[in-house]
Amino acid sequence: MRAFRSKKVFPVKVITFDSEITFELEKNASGQDLFDLVCRTIGLREYWYFGLQYIDTRDNVAWLKMEKKVKDQRLKLQPNGFYVFSFYAKYFPENVSEELIQEITQHLFFLQVKQSILSMDIYCRPEASVLLASYAVHVQYGPYDAETYQDGKLQGMDLLPKGVTDQYQMTPKMWEERIKTWYMDHEPMTRDEVEMEYLKIAQDLDMYGVNYFPITNKNKTKLWLGVTAVGLNIYDYHNKLTPKTTFQWNEIRHVSFDDKKFTIRLVDAKVSSFIFYSQDLHINKMILDLCKGNHDLYMRRRKPDTMEIQQMKAQAKEEKQRRQMERKKFLREKKLRERAEQERYMLEAQLERLQEEMRCASDALRRSEETKELYFEKSRVNEEQMQLTECKANHFKSEMDRLRERQMKIEREKMDLEKKIREADFFVHQLTMEKDKREAEAEKLRKELICAKLAEREATARLLNFLNRGRKNSQDSMLPPTITVNSSSSSSNNITASVSTPSLTNSSSTADINDTSTAAVELTTNDLNEHHLRHPLDQEQRADDDSENEFETKEFILTDSEMEQITNEIERSRLEYLKKHKQVQNQLQTLRSEIELLKIEENQTNLDILSEAQLKAGETKYSTLKKLKSGSTKARVAFFEEL
Repeated sequence: MRAFRSKKVFPVKVITFDSEITFELEKNASGQDLFDLVCRTIGLREYWYFGLQYIDTRDNVAWLKMEKKVKDQRLKLQPNGFYVFSFYAKYFPENVSEELIQEITQHLFFLQVKQSILSMDIYCRPEASVLLASYAVHVQYGPYDAETYQDGKLQGMDLLPKGVTDQYQMTPKMWEERIKTWYMDHEPMTRDEVEMEYLKIAQDLDMYGVNYFPITNKNKTKLWLGVTAVGLNIYDYHNKLTPKTTFQWNEIRHVSFDDKKFTIRLVDAKVSSFIFYSQDLHINKMILDLCKGNHDLYMRRRKPDTMEIQQMKAQAKEEKQRRQMERKKFLREKKLRERAEQERYMLEAQLERLQEEMRCASDALRRSEETKELYFEKSRVNEEQMQLTECKANHFKSEMDRLRERQMKIEREKMDLEKKIREADFFVHQLTMEKDKREAEAEKLRKELICAKLAEREATARLLNFLNRGRKNSQDSMLPPTITVNSSSSSSNNITASVSTPSLTNSSSTADINDTSTAAVELTTNDLNEHHLRHPLDQEQRADDDSENEFETKEFILTDSEMEQITNEIERSRLEYLKKHKQVQNQLQTLRSEIELLKIEENQTNLDILSEAQLKAGETKYSTLKKLKSGSTKARVAFFEEL
């Protein structure tokens, strides 16, 4: 049974940029059957951009033809027993933000364009490659998080083209620092939004969406034919960045080839067809296939959207609105969490500050208690010394009494004893007098200090009363009163204070003083008003209304108001894009100037030199195409033939 089944089916492997899918196809399955099977498996509805690429038996790159059977095409069986196909984008949109609808479509384009830039199939300036690398990191790891990010995290990743890293004297760590700087500046976005930002930047690259084929004109000049979403570009053989001339699809009526000769018939009947030559029949078929597909998509974009596309756009818009609401909710919760964390940190800091103040107060209290104990200890020592002195005095007295008693008993020692007694009496007398004198002086000083304080208070009170009476009396003099304080150290210890006040001679001076006092009060009030702090109240923004408009698939007719709303949204999106684009250009210029000093001139490629010249001339991809399209079709055909 298995052997019989193997004759009816054959194994197929389809490789995408993020997965590998295997199928068993029936022997009579067509290319369209396989393509539809792949699209259903990965959930792709925007199938018109993609195709299945393979290597044929002649080792040429070919696209699987949909109308023919898979087995009838020149398939090369791989050693593992599979027929291998690669699921690639065959055609590119003119504007990714307006045309790409599904997330899976954006993701597949992102992976393919990123791989083309890293493999240098699409030339990208160094500063732009750093910016795109930061978006690629954002896609893989999400928004930047300082807590989870670790230095050296990006060094093992394939983020920059080899041609960029080779022409600068920069270590992987230095590249990582610059990528990280851009990565930190990105706003929090979902994966599909980041991929769309990546594609918006990538579509401005000169080689984006261009399929190059070698051709010659009638003068046998080697040229490159570039098949793009908007038309055919003709490039110099040594310059794939700047086209020499261009023809849009709306100018082309018919494309055909006969052996090596390609004929392009134009819509303008007055203009003769232009001819170019290709050396390979296989390439000619591929050129014709790409021209037909790009022309069909070009005309399709300029027609009203089909019901299927309208439904897809409406569903995508609804899904986008839902994600935006979830994102707003997430950002709001994140902001509240950050605010709570900040308040917690503030409270912890305040607690630490209060604890520090409490520790300082405890230390001060402890030091004051130690000082108090020290004073108590000194007082105790002084008391012990006084007691010791009293004991000595008592001892001397007892000794004197003993000597007096011995005087009566020992006559021979009478004179000596009397002398000792007199000396002891004299010493005791001096100590007693000195003690009394010190006590009297201390008492005197205490009384004088008390009297001085009382006199000072009385003089101050009299002075204040006098000044108050002087302000109220309009006849007083403007001169400041003279105060004389006499202090006497006599036994009465009294202090006399006298105040002399000159008489007033001009009553208007008092009014001036009063006015000045009033002005000073008003100035003080104004200063207080100026320095009064007003604490703003934090107001929480209310959440948007959770109600959503339901989408009805039965009705797709737009009213005038809806059309106006869509137009306003497009215009607003365009203005936001221009603003962001200008900001990105300024950042790219800053990065370019930073790494310019580290450039190795010998390692620059021809594309690097051409891009640098294009940048100095101020030319871009769109300005060049606009300049080329300004001339007439006839003049462009003549220019191509004379190359």
